[in-house]
Amino acid sequence: MLEDLDVLIVGAGPAGSTLAVDLARRGVSTRIIDKSPHGFPGSRAKGIQPRSLEVFEDLGALDDILAAGSPYPPLGIHLGPVRIPKRMSKPAPESDATPYRDTWLIPQFSTDSIIQKQLAPFGVQVEYGTELLGVEQDDSGVTARIAGPSGPEELRARYVVGADGGASLVRKSVGIAFEGQTNEADRMIILDCRIEGLGRNHWHVWPGLGGRFAGACPLPHGDLFQVMIRLQPGEAPDLSDAALNERFRKQTRSGKLRLSDIQWKTVFRPNIRLAARYREGRVFLAGDAAHVHTPMGAQGLNTGIQDAYNLGWKLGQVLAGAPETLLESYEAERQPIAARVLGLSTAKYEALNRLDPASIKRGADEKQLGITYKGGPLASSEAEATTTLQSGDRAPDAKLADQDRTPLRLFDVTRGPAFTLFAIGQEARAELAAVTWPENGAGLTRVAIDGTAGKALSLSDPQGSFRSIYGIAADTLILIRPDGYIGEIATHDRIAAINNFASLVAPITA
Repeated sequence: MLEDLDVLIVGAGPAGSTLAVDLARRGVSTRIIDKSPHGFPGSRAKGIQPRSLEVFEDLGALDDILAAGSPYPPLGIHLGPVRIPKRMSKPAPESDATPYRDTWLIPQFSTDSIIQKQLAPFGVQVEYGTELLGVEQDDSGVTARIAGPSGPEELRARYVVGADGGASLVRKSVGIAFEGQTNEADRMIILDCRIEGLGRNHWHVWPGLGGRFAGACPLPHGDLFQVMIRLQPGEAPDLSDAALNERFRKQTRSGKLRLSDIQWKTVFRPNIRLAARYREGRVFLAGDAAHVHTPMGAQGLNTGIQDAYNLGWKLGQVLAGAPETLLESYEAERQPIAARVLGLSTAKYEALNRLDPASIKRGADEKQLGITYKGGPLASSEAEATTTLQSGDRAPDAKLADQDRTPLRLFDVTRGPAFTLFAIGQEARAELAAVTWPENGAGLTRVAIDGTAGKALSLSDPQGSFRSIYGIAADTLILIRPDGYIGEIATHDRIAAINNFASLVAPITA
């Protein structure tokens, strides 16, 4: 008899692992497999953007992520005997709306293990050394053939998510095109190692003509560097220790530096590709299986994490009885984001070829706090808005207080797998109880601001932080989705507007 489960996740990188955590906390039966014998060993994607830090806070992983990482060091650009200090971005100003304002440096092997640590309380673990052999789907589910340490087996899943990287077998198995390009002549060696004779207070860069360069970024809490060496067209990528040292000294023009204790190494070819679609029936793509980028701007890992965060609650809701059409919003919301990220990352990489200073500048776009789904299937462009926000925008943080005047953040209230409905103004507070919400699936946390409303959580806005950030000018109901985006803003016909949104995302009641 075939095992019957809700979701099979193929690939245990950041996207697959994030999805597994989000599904597990929703009570969705899940298995996550990865053909590698163990977790990814290298630093590779090492930058966590502020929006992803917000995701990790919601999933309970933030404290470990912060403890294992550090702020980015300033650049040290070596031009002959001169080292020019430079920062990639200006420090962001403090704001109640954005608790995490700058990119966080942490090697990918740490990120992966920290995310996967969140699976343990739910009795889920990554099944390493387990490979997908193929999938066949019908109207009611997917039959997957896998092979692991115990031999081959078949299982039956209601949905399969391919988070198995740029060479995704899941994507190929369902015939989804991966459109774009791979420049085989453009290659880069990436390795983790110690470097004798080099200080750790800068991210060192040795630029060269034609975009050739070497870089050495100190990884946090140890003595390892991530080293990047861009090869010349046609240059053989010799990965022996002696050849790597010779190539590094050639690019840095320094005979004093020596690479040692090499932990991990690879040859990277920049891919610029986007899946033609993110879904084929009951099979979905996320992360690098859906989009691959150049390494510029620390975008790929973060975009994949947010794919998973967007898909997780929607799968959970549909499995609980929400309209199956909710799943159509995944591609509609996430594919345009990946397309824009591809453009941003590619432009930075091309600037590197020209030795353009723009290649090292980082700003608001990279931090991904401005991502919006407005105008999409769950956030009509005709929907109501406040003076600062529209449906589909990221829900900002704000300062609030409980009935004992103890300070707390809006993110403390929205944390977890539920929807959150805020009521501001006497008339809106009175309407909280009249909003209907099914018992199945993600729950609804009702919050009354500066007043009481039956069993709703009563909070205050003592400093006006909430009203200012959310642009409140009238009695308003604001519904925040489980992934931290605004689902609905209602200032007129408030109950009807919230109930209408619920009909799109919540289980159907008899």
